[in-house]
Amino acid sequence: MKLLAIDCAASLCAACVYDAATGSELGRQVLDLGKGHAEHLMAVIDAALQAAGTGYPDLGAIAVSVGPGSFTGLRVGVSASRGLALALKIPAIGVTTLEALAAEAAAMFPGRPVLAALDAGRDEIHAALYDKASVLTYGPAVTTLSQAATMAADMSAALAGTAAPQIAASAGLAFDIGSNAATADIAVYARLAAIKGAGEKPKPLYLRGADAKPQAGFILPRQVS
Repeated sequence: MKLLAIDCAASLCAACVYDAATGSELGRQVLDLGKGHAEHLMAVIDAALQAAGTGYPDLGAIAVSVGPGSFTGLRVGVSASRGLALALKIPAIGVTTLEALAAEAAAMFPGRPVLAALDAGRDEIHAALYDKASVLTYGPAVTTLSQAATMAADMSAALAGTAAPQIAASAGLAFDIGSNAATADIAVYARLAAIKGAGEKPKPLYLRGADAKPQAGFILPRQVS
């Protein structure tokens, strides 16, 4: 089965085509945009398909990063994956950024627990802990830096994600650290989705509400005629 993976969870707009039967990547396209995923995603997907020498009819599934990550980017990626899956009559499979980051670290430090953690601002950490068999044992959840540091120290875990350096510094210990990026390599999402298979339709994983909220003081009173 050929699988298309897309990721808009962070600054990257990424897509790759993955052959689940051989466990190999066939083609990819990655742009570091920061913003503007909606305007570029379909072109990125087309470039990945072209690099793989394949087309939409050859796909058997769509994988997508569901977060935590950029509020807007997640909506773009998940909406695109569900739309393509519906049009092609194939499953869409969600993979969290934390499980993808943890999988990268587990490959670097086999047989070790992994704490994947993203700096969420406001002194908060988005975290997920996986045991040495890569089974989820905590999260995904919002926690504090001190709690994440205690968890990592207690488990002698390897670290991954943007909050990894902060956690190591807070604990005052030397941890093995994988990628400290906000998202994993696009092929990791494809590989994990191929293993997971079809399930519930993907939806964005928001561990807290949007930062932008209506200001009550600016709501106009309703006019009664």
